[in-house]
Amino acid sequence: MKNSKRFLSLVLTLLMLFTLSSTAFAGFDDISKGIWDTAWEKSTESIEAAVTMFPGSDETERTIAWYSEAEEGYVELKSLKRTEKITASVKKTPEGDNRLWATVTDLEPGVYTYKCVSGDFTSKTYTFNVESADKSTVLYVSDIHITDDNEDNENELRDTSYLWDTTIESAVLQAASEGNTIDLIVSGGDQASEGLRNEYEGLSSSNLVKSIPFSISVGNHDRKSVGYKYYTANPNEADQTFKSYIGTDYWFRQGNALFLILDSCNVSMREHYEFMEQATEANTDATWIIAVMHHDMFGGREPWLDTENTMLRLLWTPFFDEFGVDMCLYGHSHYYSVSNVIYGRKTVEKTGHNAEVTDPAGTIYMASGSISRHAPLLDDEGNTPPVGENAGYTWLEDETVYSLMEFTDDTLTFKSYTVESGEEFNRLTITKTSKAGGHTYKNSAWYLKPVAFFVGRIVNIINNIDMYNRYKDQGFDVSLKEGLIGS
Repeated sequence: MKNSKRFLSLVLTLLMLFTLSSTAFAGFDDISKGIWDTAWEKSTESIEAAVTMFPGSDETERTIAWYSEAEEGYVELKSLKRTEKITASVKKTPEGDNRLWATVTDLEPGVYTYKCVSGDFTSKTYTFNVESADKSTVLYVSDIHITDDNEDNENELRDTSYLWDTTIESAVLQAASEGNTIDLIVSGGDQASEGLRNEYEGLSSSNLVKSIPFSISVGNHDRKSVGYKYYTANPNEADQTFKSYIGTDYWFRQGNALFLILDSCNVSMREHYEFMEQATEANTDATWIIAVMHHDMFGGREPWLDTENTMLRLLWTPFFDEFGVDMCLYGHSHYYSVSNVIYGRKTVEKTGHNAEVTDPAGTIYMASGSISRHAPLLDDEGNTPPVGENAGYTWLEDETVYSLMEFTDDTLTFKSYTVESGEEFNRLTITKTSKAGGHTYKNSAWYLKPVAFFVGRIVNIINNIDMYNRYKDQGFDVSLKEGLIGS
């Protein structure tokens, strides 16, 4: 049975990749860079539309978004059981056109096709598969850094987009070889290098993000401009008083896992606390709670970030302790590391290489490497960068990293691979004997909460004034009030 399922998964995956490669330029590992480059030049309209599939509230929903000159449009959905046109919502972009999005609901396990229609534009037909939620496989990456063309490389946008597509394809084929299909892609921030619209267009140039729900969080590079704000279409966004200009927290379910996507560029902690409280109360049946944010807190490797990381640990970890977060996924440092089990900002249980833990009494923090900007192997003095004291396992190679998370009722298996070798180099397995596991659900630093709430808002206002000036200098029409108190 297991071998037959693996064979079926591989056949379905190869079929999907073949279909996608014939409609644009995603394909197999042996498709050359030259073919990508040629197809890139011929697919201008497709790239600029940036059709992207985002998650809905749970696995029965998908939200599909695209750029359009027209203000009205729809998604045409088809399966063996239904044909439907879903009217799109619209928001005006700073460039003068529109970002349309439509949420498809009541999805059952099976194969679907869709296309986006607006004005004179009709997208290619894309295929996606909905699996049973009994077992889920999630691809995790961070710091993709799609980068606009520049003086050093006049084809940087095309080349970084190619690296991104290659990474997803490698992950999809790896999952298929193990009898799984990828149900969700999650990225821990810095999808774009300068936050520009065309960088997000490059992010969506792989057809695989048109067929697999793609969840992204705000990174410090994403907020360099306003592209993120108009690109995304996220479910269950928090209605926050003090927030960033371009994003806010949101949550969704993938099977028995609750994902909390957090804007760590915003340090107004009252908003984050209230969001986490509301999201967890709305999902009391979730077995796993996974937080996703951008900033690395426990990996080490970058001594110049110690002050920032210390502050972030003080602000965030008490909340993760209180709400029983099982794993926190992030990036930022571009170095791969998996922490020990952390409670109260201290190690309460060691992990290590290929670790197996049961009912951990705290949170494990995982930092992924960058897709297109690998961290240096040696520092300026020629030494190996230092490791954080709470890091359980770190990996230091000049290769592209991705990880597959497999969820069942009682286990979370986190497996990490490199694109170049295709080999698994680390595995973490968490087992729970009950939904709570080893969590105590206590605020490990209750005395910090009032300080964090007050100081966080002050710092966030200062940061948003800086962002307001940056965006005004870029020519965008932004409101100072929106940055100070929210929209």
